[in-house]
Formats: sequence, C-alpha cells, structure tokens
Amino acid sequence: MNESHATPPRVLVLGGGITGLAAALRVRELLPTADCVLWEAAARLGGVLKTEYLDEYLLEHSADNFLAADQVAGPAAVRFAAKVGLGDELLPTLAAHRRAAVLYNGRPVPLPEGFVLMAPRAIWPILTTPLLSWHGKLRLLGELFVPARGGEVRDESLASFARRRFGDEVFERLIQPLIGGIYTADPEKLSLAATLPKYLDWERQCGSVLQGCWEEQTANREALHDPPQHDARGGKIARGINRAANNVNAIESGARYSQFLAPRLGMEQLVAAAARHLPAASIQLERAATKLASGSNGRGWLAWHDKSNAPESYDTVIVTLPAPRAAAILKESAPMIARELRDIEYAGSNVVILAYRRDQFALPPNGFGMVVPAIARRQILAVSYSSEKFPGRAPAGTLLLRVFVGGALQPELLKLNDAALLQLVQRELRSIYGVWGEPLLTRVARWEGAMPQYHLGHLDRVSRIEAAAAKLPGLELAGAAYRGVGIPQCIRGGEAAAERAAVKWLDCKE
Repeated sequence: MNESHATPPRVLVLGGGITGLAAALRVRELLPTADCVLWEAAARLGGVLKTEYLDEYLLEHSADNFLAADQVAGPAAVRFAAKVGLGDELLPTLAAHRRAAVLYNGRPVPLPEGFVLMAPRAIWPILTTPLLSWHGKLRLLGELFVPARGGEVRDESLASFARRRFGDEVFERLIQPLIGGIYTADPEKLSLAATLPKYLDWERQCGSVLQGCWEEQTANREALHDPPQHDARGGKIARGINRAANNVNAIESGARYSQFLAPRLGMEQLVAAAARHLPAASIQLERAATKLASGSNGRGWLAWHDKSNAPESYDTVIVTLPAPRAAAILKESAPMIARELRDIEYAGSNVVILAYRRDQFALPPNGFGMVVPAIARRQILAVSYSSEKFPGRAPAGTLLLRVFVGGALQPELLKLNDAALLQLVQRELRSIYGVWGEPLLTRVARWEGAMPQYHLGHLDRVSRIEAAAAKLPGLELAGAAYRGVGIPQCIRGGEAAAERAAVKWLDCKE
C-alpha cells in the first residue's frame, strides 16, 4: 500500500538539540503527512549550542564552528544549513589568522604548519619547530620504520598508539593537547577506532602513519603523479619523504583551518533556522520524557512525560537524548540497551568567556587559539580567540577569548564557583599573555557531563546497542553518544535515524 493512502504515522522525536532537529526535518521530508512532534526538556532548543548577544559581542557558549566536510558525515552540516535557508549565511574563518599554538615553556608557540592531530603534512616545519627536541624530531620521522602492530587487534587507546608510533615527546607536546582540545578526554582510555580510525587504517594499509598521510596527500594533489611502483619499502619511504619535502611551499597556509565555517549570527542561528522549518505546534518545550514502553502486540510505543500521567501513543520514537537520559526512559522496555547506554561515560568542561582591550595584552594572541599540554600542569585546557576566528564577534580594538577548564583529566575544576573560575582563568592569562587590568565582560558556561567519552570498546558497545534496537520496531537512536560528537556527525545521525524510520514505515504499509 502506498504511504500517501495509508494512515499517517505518528512520530515522536525526543531531544531538541541539533540531532533531534535534523531528525524531525528529515521525517517531514520523507513522510510529509506524518504527525511528527518533538519533545525538549529544556525551555529552549539547541542543546549545547547556545549563542548570546551582548552589545557588539557575540558569545558562543560551546561549539563555535563546524567542518565544511567531515570524513564520515561528509558535507552534512553545509547541506543542512542550505536546507534551512542559511546557505549564504555561512562565514569562512579569517584568513589572516589561520594558525594555532601550543603552550611551551609558559608561552604560546606556533603549531608546526601542516601538523594535523597526529601527522605532519610537511617535513620542514617539523625540523624547525622549537616544540620538539632533536631527539623528538628524529623519533617522529622514525615512525616510518616502526613495525605495524600485528595480529587481529581491532582497537587501541590513542595514547598507546601515539606513543608506540611517535614516542613520548611527540605525544606529550603535540598529540595529547590537540586531542584534549577536541574530546576533553583521557587519551589513555580514548578509543582510536572510534575517534580517529584513519590513523589505524594508515598503519594497517601502508605500514606507517606518515607514509599513509603522504600517500593520501599525494593522491589529493593532481599535480603530483608517480607511476605505480613495486620496489622495497625503503624506496616507498624515500619517495614519500621527497614528495613531502618538495611540497612544503605547496601546502596552503592554514589549509585545515579554512575548512571551518560558522553562521554569521552564531551557532544558534542554525538552531533557530531549523526550528522555523518545523510547525510551531510540533515543538513542545519543557516536556521531558520519563518512560517508553512498547505498545499493544509489540507495535508502536507509549511515551510518558513529566506533565501528565497518561501516555501518548506513537508509531515511531526517535531518541536523540544523551546516553544517561536515554537509558533512564528505556530501562523497563529495553533493559539491555539501557545497561549499555549507562556504561557510556561522560565528561565536561566549563567555558569562561572574557573580553579585553587589545592594549591589555603584553603578548597579544596570534592565530585562532592555543592548546595546553597536560605536562604543563596548568589549570586550563585551551584558549580560543573568538574575535580572531570569525568577523563580527567583538568590537574593534577588543579581544574576545574563550578559556576551557576541566575535562576528563581535571574534573575537580568543574566544581569551582564562578568567582573562583574567573580568578583561576585571569591568573593563567596574566601568566601566559601578560594580561593586566580587569576584563570588559565575563561569562561562565557550564557543560558538566556534556561530552560522551569514546573509551576502548566503544564501537563494539554501539554495535550491540544498534543490533538490539533493530529488533524493536519503531525505535531509533541517534546523537553524540554513538558514532561522532561533531555537528556534521550529529546532523547526519539524526537524518539517518529518520531515514531508517521512514523505510520501515513504508515497508510495513506495502
């Protein structure tokens, strides 16, 4: 039976973050006659995406950009922005500041140009960086000769992999702070397969991360074409080094940073635009789901919320809640899934936002931001220079900073009150940048327990959850807890959940 002649399905989306909004919009595209509603426990949509406008300042309380094209999700965020009418509102980063720094000996030192997470795209910046000793530089290049890990081991912690392939110094001074700035995680527990699988693939397929990186780089440059070779590995290594060395000047300055985009009016502009594409009556704020139960004869779902003791009936429920909240509402109807969800750990961070006059800095920030290695024993994770990344974030003559505190390695700092946090951050800024005087404005955004931790075994756990959910008709799961924490991945996850739900509904009506 064709869907247009069938009884319209009732679809419930739980969670009004970007994943839930993407799911609800996709349901309306694929099942235009569906009665689709969205429940959000908070008084606002967007989840962790929050933008505040204060005079001429634009303050981002969490994420302030997204990648134009994610390796897994592709250009999902760009397509989504275009779909909700923001295609012409996306800003690229400011080209003059496309670089980042690492704290070293108490001062920000530029990250070697072309170094991305765990691999350098060029040799010369590595050879000249003061961030590494000559021993560290040679150990990094010696990764070419480190044997690939044998056996059928499918996963490894990021710290173990990085130390094994690059040595302690490269891990501690470059890799750990860069990863910490993204995942706020403990790299000793972080699953490489769940976060950066490409590096595992390069080791398995090319025998070396550097070799894999350079071969991919070469494949992406039409100007460089080597004929197929079948010589010994030493020849491959020599060609890889030569290609990288010859390409130092060809690498676009700050190429990676040019891939970051943001809506002109901040990340919450994306949320508001998505909401405008949904019927106002379909969005129900301050409505927290409390329980899900399968309907009669195992078909459909009954959903309870905190405003009523009577359940509502739906054909499909798409759960985009954080893992602990999803576990709580599924503990009776899907106990196995609930147990697995409860085992996904979460970390958090506080974001301290400050504005200063530029002349208050003895050492002005240069670039997009600075990450702080754990070995520096500081009380901050990173500093993002908001006013240097995108236009229109702060008045002329001022600097707008976001300082990240806490994370999985310093959870005790999450408990500090606002006054103590501001004192801590101002002390660190004085020490590093020579900042004097009081800030022009301050804000503290708290995100305790907001970041899922992809620990070792995470992909196996997600596979078990997905397999169990597939056996429950009308239940779909999506969100940052599963296969990606980035905005493109969350958007694509929400859309994919809606697509699975639509296919199942249409199949059952044929």
